[in-house]
Amino acid sequence: MAIAESFLQELEQEARTTERVLERVPDAQLDWRPHPKSYSLGQLALHVAQIPGSVATLAMQPVANAPQFVQERAAASADLVPALRQSVTQAKAALAGASDETMLDTWRLVAGDREIMAIPRASFLRSVMLNHWYHHRGQLLVYLRQLDVPVPSVYGPSADENPFA
Repeated sequence: MAIAESFLQELEQEARTTERVLERVPDAQLDWRPHPKSYSLGQLALHVAQIPGSVATLAMQPVANAPQFVQERAAASADLVPALRQSVTQAKAALAGASDETMLDTWRLVAGDREIMAIPRASFLRSVMLNHWYHHRGQLLVYLRQLDVPVPSVYGPSADENPFA
């Protein structure tokens, strides 16, 4: 199996789980944040929805300029699942047909003349498109718990949902 194909299979599986999490984001709480330095619920949820497509697109550039990290807030909870679906579609399009050679090529992130990162493209995709995504999805689950929203099962039972029962 090609490297890109393995990423796409994992992306598809995890997108279904992420959808279940995003479906639970309460519209009335989008401005809530656990700490003044934290993203609001609406910002974090939209970030989770947008990660796959934006990162895959960035990764397929031979050299990328460091992005500005200004996260918008979701206008409504109903926008989150469609945003995730669009993002997954964008990621699939970006990675479709990528050869193993392309996935193993060195990918570079720069800020002006300064190189910030130079790693194999597949390593960047694993660490940022997938692991970074899972990290923020986990944060989102903690936000939901703090707001007393029932937390869905992700990799096993939650206190609110047991797929094994």
